[in-house]
Amino acid sequence: MTKNVGSTDKIIRIVLALVLGYLYYSGVLTGTMGIIAVVVGAIALFTAVVNYCPLYSVIGMKTTKK
Repeated sequence: MTKNVGSTDKIIRIVLALVLGYLYYSGVLTGTMGIIAVVVGAIALFTAVVNYCPLYSVIGMKTTKK
């Protein structure tokens, strides 16, 4: 599993996860939309931590430096 998530992409994913988590826990997003936000945030955070995005592998994209 080679790294395909660069540093800028990683920061964006972490910020997205934090924002979605905040919106859910503050009550702005509730119900089904809240659950979807938590799942998307968890996936974004996980892919940022492991520096690997399976979707990038499928489409042949990399945001890491050469």
